[in-house]
Amino acid sequence: MAFLMKSMLSNQVKNLGLGGGGEESKEESAPSDPAAAAGMTREEYEEYQKQMVEEKMERDAAFAQKKAERACLRVHLREKYRLPKSELDENQIQMAGDDVGLPEDLQKMVAEDQVEEEDKDSILGQLQNIQNMDMDAIKEKAQATFTEMKQAAEQKCSVM
Repeated sequence: MAFLMKSMLSNQVKNLGLGGGGEESKEESAPSDPAAAAGMTREEYEEYQKQMVEEKMERDAAFAQKKAERACLRVHLREKYRLPKSELDENQIQMAGDDVGLPEDLQKMVAEDQVEEEDKDSILGQLQNIQNMDMDAIKEKAQATFTEMKQAAEQKCSVM
């Protein structure tokens, strides 16, 4: 609505010759060279553009590296928990190159998890699990299994 009003009024003012068309002449006289528009010389503008491109490439490379590190972590977790592999993660790792690894924080966490799992798998870990077991239930289960085996043997063997 405002655009319509402005265009109608500016056309009428132009026709009267009161100088309402000055805005458009300023826009038309604006320099077409982007360097001049930015207030720089041509060389400064080219250097600025080069720096911008280099910074963008650095940001893109850092972003790709982070994506590859995350993909590496997902691959590690999939291997640990025996989940199906993802081609997307493998592609991201390949795109980033061979220098992809887990970030230090995640490496520490993974190392702590491995130490905990090794402790559980060790003899001492198994002894601690034995303390937590219900011995009466184990005895009952062993006696029931022995009784079943004895009955099965009696049925198959004529000597017993």
